[in-house]
Amino acid sequence: MRSLILIRLDPAAAPEGGPDDQLMKDMNELIEEMTKAGVLLDTAGLRPLEEGTRIRQAGGTQTVIDGPFTESKEIVGGYCLLQTRTNEEAVEWARRFLRVHGPEWEIGVEVRQLDGEG
Repeated sequence: MRSLILIRLDPAAAPEGGPDDQLMKDMNELIEEMTKAGVLLDTAGLRPLEEGTRIRQAGGTQTVIDGPFTESKEIVGGYCLLQTRTNEEAVEWARRFLRVHGPEWEIGVEVRQLDGEG
C-alpha cells in the first residue's frame, strides 16, 4: 500500500533559522534507512508559502490567490510518499520522522493511504 505523509507545521512556531546541522544529519540518516528498507518512494520539503498560489472554486467561478496567505497558522511544509505493507508500518515511520525533530519543533504529520495501485 502507498501512503502520503503530509508534514504540517506552524511557521511562526518553528525554531529560528530552521533545521540545524544535527537535524539535517539525523534526517539524512532516516531517509537513507527508509530508502534501504524499500519504503521511501519520494520525499521533499515545499517552497515557502510566500511563493505559493491557491486556486478556489465556488459556484463555478475560480479565484486565484498568490501567497503569502496571512490566515495560515498551519501549513503543509513537505511530504513523504511511502510503500508499506500496512498502515501501522506507515504510521511508525511517520512517528520516527517526528522523533528526529526533537522537542524544540511543534510539528505534526497526517498519514493518508492513496487509493488505487501505483
